[in-house]
Amino acid sequence: MSEAQLPVPEQAVSGVAVVIGGGIVGVCCALYLQREGFQVTLIDPAAPGDSTAKWSCGQMAVSEVIPLSKPGILKKIPAWLLNQKGPLALRPSALPGILPWFLRFIACARHSKIVEIAQAMTTLTSHAYEDYAPLLEACADKSLLGQRPIIEVFDSADGIVHERPHLELRKSLGFRSEELDSDDIADLEPTLAGKFKHGLIFPDWRAVNDTEGFIAALTESFIKQGGVRVLGEVKRIVELSGIATGVELSNGARYPASQVVVAAGTGSRKFFDQLGVNIPLAGIAGYQAVLPNPGVEFRHSVIYADGGFCFSPMTRGLQIGGTIEFAAANAEPNFKRADIILEKAKNILPQLQTGDVEYGIGYRPFLPDTKPVIDRSARLPNVFMAFGHGQLGLTLGATTGRLIADLVAGRPTPQDLTPFSANRFSLIGGLT
Repeated sequence: MSEAQLPVPEQAVSGVAVVIGGGIVGVCCALYLQREGFQVTLIDPAAPGDSTAKWSCGQMAVSEVIPLSKPGILKKIPAWLLNQKGPLALRPSALPGILPWFLRFIACARHSKIVEIAQAMTTLTSHAYEDYAPLLEACADKSLLGQRPIIEVFDSADGIVHERPHLELRKSLGFRSEELDSDDIADLEPTLAGKFKHGLIFPDWRAVNDTEGFIAALTESFIKQGGVRVLGEVKRIVELSGIATGVELSNGARYPASQVVVAAGTGSRKFFDQLGVNIPLAGIAGYQAVLPNPGVEFRHSVIYADGGFCFSPMTRGLQIGGTIEFAAANAEPNFKRADIILEKAKNILPQLQTGDVEYGIGYRPFLPDTKPVIDRSARLPNVFMAFGHGQLGLTLGATTGRLIADLVAGRPTPQDLTPFSANRFSLIGGLT
C-alpha cells in the first residue's frame, strides 16, 4: 500500500480529496472520485478488506428494500428478545441507550411509511450492478461477483405466506422472486435435498465470491490507478473559516483536501459535531463463522429464514452468520452468538465440519428507517456524508460512490437524495 504525508496548507488544496473509511462504501467513493480526476487519499485503521462488510453474507440484495420495521418483524421481536438463541438478541445493558433509537424504529412500521421507504431504497438498489460495472471492469480478477441467484428456505409454508405481502410490494417495484418446492430446492442445492420443502429464489440477487477479497481487490485497483491508502485513524477534520482543509490523524499526521468524504460506518459518529448533525446511528452486531473445510458444498448463497442466518460459500470457506445483537457501545463481542449459529447449522447438516473455525463480527451502521445518509454537510459544505447503510453496504457501495461523486462535482443527481438527508431525523421530534 502506498502511503504519503502532506502538509496541511492554510486553505484547501484544489483537486485533492480525502475519504475517511476504507470499507466497501469508502473505497467505492474513492474510486468514483478518481474517475472525476481527483487525487484521492483513503484513510482507514484496518487492512484492506478487514471491515464490517467482510463479516456479511456477501449478497447483492437488490430487492431488500423493505425496512427492518416491517410488521412481521415487530411481532417476532418480543419472543426473540426472550430467547437468547433467537436471530435477534438484546443485552440488558443496551436497553437504556437503544430505547430512543427503537422508538424511532417503531415509528417506521406504518404501512405507508414502509412503502415510502421501499420506494426510496429502490431508486438506489436498482442501479447496483450498473454502478459496480466500471469499478469491477478495472479489477484484474473478473470473477469477483458471482452469477448465481440467491435462495431462501423456510421450515413451513407459513413462512412464504407471511412473506407474500412483502413479495408483492417488491414485485410492484420491479423485482422478481419465484417459489420453490422440495424438488426445486434439491435440484438447485443438493446439500439441502430432503431438508426443506418450501423456498424462494431471487433471480435479481447475486453474491460476491469472497467479501474480504472483493473489498481488497477494489482497493488494489484504486491504488493501481494512483490512489493512496493510509493505515491510520482520523482524529478530526481540519477546518478554517467554515471550510474543511484536510484531516488530522491520531498520530498527528495531516492530509490536505479540497473535499472530504466521511464514509466510516459506525465510526462516522465521532465527526457528527463537526458536521453539525445529530443522527441516530446505531452499531448493531452481526456475528459470522467461517469454516475453511466445512465438509459440505453449497452452490448458492442460501438464507435460512426461520433460523435468521445464511450459508455463504466463499473462496476462503463457508461463511455462516447473520444473527443480530443489540449491545451497549464498546461492549465486548459475545461469540457465543456465533456458536449458536453453528449449532443450528449442524442441526440441519450433521455432517458439517466445525472443528476449524474463524469467528468474526461486523457492526452494521443502522438508522431507524433503514436508509443511509448520502448528503453534504451544511456546516462544512465541502464535506460529504456516506454512511448508515445497515445490511446493504455491499449492495449500495458503488451507487453511493457514484452519487457522492455527483455531489462533489456539483452535478444534479439522477436520484432524489431528499429521503437520504442527514437532517431527516430532526423533523417532528425525529420520528419522520
